Amino acid sequence: MGKYLTAYELADLLNLSVETIWRYTRENKIPVIKLGKKQYRYKKEEVLAALEAGGDLVQEERALYAKQGEYTYEDYLQLPEEPGYRYEILNGFLIKEPTPSVQHQRISRELEFQLKIFFDEFDPKGEIFDAPLDVTLGERNVVQPDILFVSSNRREIMRKERIDGPCDLAVEILSPSSRRKDRLKKMEIYRKAGIPHYWIVDPDEKILEAYQLKGENYSLLFTGGPEDEFAHPEFPGLNLDLEKIFYNPDLD
Repeated sequence: MGKYLTAYELADLLNLSVETIWRYTRENKIPVIKLGKKQYRYKKEEVLAALEAGGDLVQEERALYAKQGEYTYEDYLQLPEEPGYRYEILNGFLIKEPTPSVQHQRISRELEFQLKIFFDEFDPKGEIFDAPLDVTLGERNVVQPDILFVSSNRREIMRKERIDGPCDLAVEILSPSSRRKDRLKKMEIYRKAGIPHYWIVDPDEKILEAYQLKGENYSLLFTGGPEDEFAHPEFPGLNLDLEKIFYNPDLD
């Protein structure tokens, strides 16, 4: 009797991304044993049989991820468009994730709206953008922050089709598939690239964390939610309405 595997073990064994395993699970393309809430196990032989019966799914994904660790921006430009998914390259590794949820988009829309009002006064010649917009941080990092701000002092990094270099502020809104990536991998990439401000927004916990680069490391300057008053020493007068940002009409 074969060993039952976690999604991460199965992804490593089949040379797939864990995002692909989750997608196959959601689409009922592979057999799964559900142990509890968000706890799944897989049997290699059963998964392989299901994938082979469904066509060349494994071969296609293997081809897509064949250059892991070596992907560049030029490779990124050649990737196929797939409705419902978006790509990033982190340290040469291709990352494929589902597009954001409705609540994710609500938070992004409201936060960007409030930030635009502030930055229009604080730095009128700066610009705020939202995803999808490519930001290249070196040859092997192509990211799409959910929200980003480029100050008037950094306008030279703007290109016709992308932002080429570190913006002033990058905001990532967590999703179930991106929590580890945004808290660890992307934070480290942003730190090394010298992005001064990195914010993480957690829709589930209703928390906004504001980090600022101090020397070579990020320091947490603010953490709070709907009941808290936002304050940031670098952005005096920025009074974010966190209750409005995290409001979810589906819970009313």
